[in-house]
This record gives sequence, C-alpha cells and structure tokens, in this order.
Amino acid sequence: MPDSQLPPTASRSQNSLIDYPCLFPIKVMGTRVDGFTAALVSVARDFDPDFDEARLELRESSGGNYLSVTLTVTATSREQLDNLYRALTGHPLVKIVL
Repeated sequence: MPDSQLPPTASRSQNSLIDYPCLFPIKVMGTRVDGFTAALVSVARDFDPDFDEARLELRESSGGNYLSVTLTVTATSREQLDNLYRALTGHPLVKIVL
C-alpha cells in the first residue's frame, strides 16, 4: 500500500520521529538456505497480518552464500516495531537486522 493510501495520523508520538501508521522497511540478512524468506514472511505477518509479499526485496551476496531481504511492513507503533525487531534478531536463521 503506498504511503498516500495509509490513513492520516492523529498525532506524532512524543518520543518518535515516525508518524504511524507508515510503511517501514527492515533489512534482514542471513545464510541463503531453503525456507529463509518464508520464515521472515511468517514473522512479519505475526506483527503485520496484512503484510504483502509483493513488497519483498531480495539481494544475493556476490558469492551466493547470503541473502538480504528487505521487508516493508505497515508500522503502527514503536512497540510493534520493537517487538518485530526482537523476533527477527532472535530467529535462528537471521544474522543481522537493520
């Protein structure tokens, strides 16, 4: 969903530079193995039930051993993003989350 289709925000949180809801990209890197992307989509949907796989961006490393996946989720709060980051960083297939 493009930013222009997101509902207007009532106000900005006191401690946040982000206006919620918004589309928020999260880059996740890990070893290129079967099921890596599906696992990330599953985690993303736990926090954004309407997550759209069409917003996935995949990039292989030059040697083909690693995969970078950019998940663009609809962020609704800082708490949601914090919990999503924790879930991703704790996943056994994930090496780095940015």
